[in-house]
Amino acid sequence: MTALYRTTAVRLSALYLLLFALCAAFLVFYVSSMSEGLLAQQMRDAVTTEVAGIENIFDKNGMNGLLRTLERRSRQPGANLYIIASPTGEVLAGNVLALQPGVLDNEGWTETPFRYQRFLEEGSRERHMARAQVVVLPNGLRLLVGRDLGEPEHFRVLVRQALMVALGVMGVGALVIWYLIGRNALKRMDRMSGASQRIMAGDLSQRLPASGSGDEFDRLSESLNTMLGRIEKLDEGLKQVSDNIAHDLKTPLTRLRNKAEAALGGGETPADYRAALEEVIGESDQLIRTFNALLMISRVEAGQAPAEMSPIDLSDIARDGVELYEPVAEDCGLRVTCDIADGILVRGNRELVGQALGNLIDNAIKYAEGSGGEAEIRVTLGRDDGAVSLSVSDSGPGIPDDKREEVVKRFVRLDESRSKPGTGLGLSLVGAVMEMHGGHLELEASHPARENNRGLTVRMVFPAGAD
Repeated sequence: MTALYRTTAVRLSALYLLLFALCAAFLVFYVSSMSEGLLAQQMRDAVTTEVAGIENIFDKNGMNGLLRTLERRSRQPGANLYIIASPTGEVLAGNVLALQPGVLDNEGWTETPFRYQRFLEEGSRERHMARAQVVVLPNGLRLLVGRDLGEPEHFRVLVRQALMVALGVMGVGALVIWYLIGRNALKRMDRMSGASQRIMAGDLSQRLPASGSGDEFDRLSESLNTMLGRIEKLDEGLKQVSDNIAHDLKTPLTRLRNKAEAALGGGETPADYRAALEEVIGESDQLIRTFNALLMISRVEAGQAPAEMSPIDLSDIARDGVELYEPVAEDCGLRVTCDIADGILVRGNRELVGQALGNLIDNAIKYAEGSGGEAEIRVTLGRDDGAVSLSVSDSGPGIPDDKREEVVKRFVRLDESRSKPGTGLGLSLVGAVMEMHGGHLELEASHPARENNRGLTVRMVFPAGAD
């Protein structure tokens, strides 16, 4: 129960119950007071009206008419209190056996209730409460007309009983709700704690449970699960990079060492040493480019872009990319075509988008070269169902359908591309840039009907509304 009381749901339920109980008590007491006041006012008006009628009867019919009227009215069910007393306060007639002393001393409405005893209750200790109006008749006698307060008192007792029953039912219901809600919350927290313990133990594939109700626990679990998925992806990328660095960079480093060793052991002239040093510098530059690409990918994935996001003209970026690489493509015997829509704006990083497009065009030139036939590269920019699509297509060998998800990973190079220069980081950088911009990459065959040289189309899809 201590743990149950510490839960937020139970505490909120307790606060809401207390607030509701206070409001209900105030409302009930307010309504009962208003109702009691209304009944008292109605009673006073009724007594005042009856007193006026009795005085009129006394004026017309005298004392005998007054006595007959009071006797008749005293026998009616629910009759008022009637007393005729002497100027000294001695009761001469009426339907009251005993009266609290001092009630007949003052003329007018009694400000406080008084006690009285009925005829049928002679010998009983029960005393009733009433309020009345005292009038002095022209002959000096005193007339009291009053009404019993049992009805308002009974109403007040019923209201209080109803309030107590309602509060009791609410209390029991609140305890049941506390227990059920608190117990459910504790169970969910225990499941979340268990999953958190397994995650902290190193199992990043674990996810926080969600009941599907869409409450605050589910929203918290979904947010944390998204974060865990991101962490798991980064962790897998780090492990993959570490493994790939150990395997893929071992070869160029070994080659670099062998060249240096060969130069030391076999060099005879300065020209030999110079040639060896040039080869070593070339290998070193390739390693530097590899590490620069890794650094850029890491910075992009970590959200540390070299410039902030701003509206950029994607049409200008696409035309600049085509203009920059067109001479290189022509030197390789390739034809470059483009279909670029005007005035397409997106919110992004101009430097990163330009570098990503350059990587795609460079890859297209590299793999389309020597493909035979009408080798060409096509750059297309337009809108597709509201989203912005920038694609680069080539007429090269393409990528098998089952390998397209693999080639986006770092250092992944298919066997068919081992003969081509590269590090296997180009598509990884493009994928990281698109993820940073809220978009994604799509890879498909440029010419699906062909058996060979199906080509590859890499499409950079920016989200709808990015402009």
